[in-house]
Amino acid sequence: MPSESPAAATQRREQLRDFLRTRRARLTPGDVGLVTAGKRRTPGLRREEVALLAGVGVSWYTWLEQGRDIKVSAEVLDAVGRALRLTEPEHAHLYVLAGLNPPQAGGTRDTEVASELRQLVDAWTPRPAILRDPYWNLLAINDVTRTVFGYDDTDHNCLVSFFTNARYRGMHDPWASIAPAVVAAFRADAARAPGDPEFRRVVDELCAVSTEFAELWARHDVGVPGQGVKAVRHPEAGELYFDTTTLVVADRPDRILELYNPKPGTATEQRVAQLLRTPVATSA
Repeated sequence: MPSESPAAATQRREQLRDFLRTRRARLTPGDVGLVTAGKRRTPGLRREEVALLAGVGVSWYTWLEQGRDIKVSAEVLDAVGRALRLTEPEHAHLYVLAGLNPPQAGGTRDTEVASELRQLVDAWTPRPAILRDPYWNLLAINDVTRTVFGYDDTDHNCLVSFFTNARYRGMHDPWASIAPAVVAAFRADAARAPGDPEFRRVVDELCAVSTEFAELWARHDVGVPGQGVKAVRHPEAGELYFDTTTLVVADRPDRILELYNPKPGTATEQRVAQLLRTPVATSA
């Protein structure tokens, strides 16, 4: 997590205190398989019951719920989350309030694409559209993306294609001056989830096939993810410029939609239309 001011840290721990109390209060012993006898004055579970279920000390859990400045680990937070029956969004929220980076959903690559998202990507025709995940894995692209950017059926990751797809690589001129910024942007994305095995998988795969990437990755440069304008030199259509809009799907934050619009003031729209052999729409 980024560094924070003392005031921000205090406010975060206060929110952690309230969050844990409310999650504990909504459960009953019966919900978690505990048998009790007699009348209870405490609504929901007691602190010692949560500690028992999580396998942690009662004092430690009490300090956590009181919002004290203590060190926590991902393993212990996971145990507390299970004890409190937290949902996936609540689990991630617990990490944030405890001052840790939330775990990536699932921890493995999820390639399932909702039909609505796939239809949206296709409907963006005659402009390029890409649906990817945080690791830059391609999940869905439309036919215009294939034609304009040179992707084919073997392409599965934007970064890997940038280094290994000769046609796509050749469209970025001068490629050597762009590559460092691309790698730095990927490192910035990877830095948001340190230790995530899927980021490591992409890096290891690319290091194994590209010494250029391995050398740039070793620099540890960090840049700004994404870019406002994408410029390519298509072998048939010539110079193409697109304004890029990057959107995160609200109910699936691991789905990133990249929409490309021909940049006004350039001949991109006409050139793409000619490339696709479709007429350019004119205003009435």
